[in-house]
Amino acid sequence: MKARVTVTLKSGILDPQGKAIEGALKSLGVDGVASVRQGKVFDIEISGSDKAKAEATLKAAADKLLANTVIENYRVEVLS
Repeated sequence: MKARVTVTLKSGILDPQGKAIEGALKSLGVDGVASVRQGKVFDIEISGSDKAKAEATLKAAADKLLANTVIENYRVEVLS
């Protein structure tokens, strides 16, 4: 079964990489970009077919390793 964990900074947390990307896009002539927030995506394959168990396992992984829950939010999606 495939899953995706998306990790982003919480609102109000300074995102220097996002600001750098925003500035680079503007210097490249990309118009209409108001702001950029940068994050991480983890594509993970889980053995088994129990979606609820897979989601619980991935939430535990995100809490323990994939995300710094003090400053980051995460979203778990079981894809198939």
